[in-house]
Amino acid sequence: MAIADEEADSGTDVVVLGDLSVGGTTAAATLIAALCGTDASVVTGRGSTGIDDLAWMRKCAAIRDALRRARPVMGDQLELLAAVGGADLAAMTGFLLQCSARRLPVILDGVVTAACALVAQRAAFRSPDWWLAGQLSGEPAQTKALDRLSLTPVLEHGVTVGEGTGALLALPLVQSAAALVAELPERERDDAAKAED
Repeated sequence: MAIADEEADSGTDVVVLGDLSVGGTTAAATLIAALCGTDASVVTGRGSTGIDDLAWMRKCAAIRDALRRARPVMGDQLELLAAVGGADLAAMTGFLLQCSARRLPVILDGVVTAACALVAQRAAFRSPDWWLAGQLSGEPAQTKALDRLSLTPVLEHGVTVGEGTGALLALPLVQSAAALVAELPERERDDAAKAED
């Protein structure tokens, strides 16, 4: 939260959020399955390296085990993050919440940021108003989370490397759209008001 405050105080216009992790998709898929009430097989992807069927089944089993730990603490976001996430996911969730509180837009990248966004939304329902989904990663858990958050990805180019790459690719498009909106003339009245005159 302190980092989000520093960015907002320094005049940052938009933040690109990604993750660098090994195995992060497993914790993220667990959070998403828990918060969306779905089975592990629905949210388990094959990662950017394309795991084989046996590895995929082991990953499903790990997520199911983690879901058993998650169920008793579903009402408390911090306990949920402690049970199936970690310090990195807790920090990212806090960052997203504080960015929303400071009205600092965030472009999300990948399944891990989507999972943290889903947890943050449970704490502050209107937080997604300040987030954009940069890129669809191909992970089924990310698709499920973005659907729950009502976020449509800006791009869908099949970039699966994560680490903020998809959000960085979306950034120029977001900046161009913001510049275009800033240059459009303001309409004093809407069409309905003109029709009444």
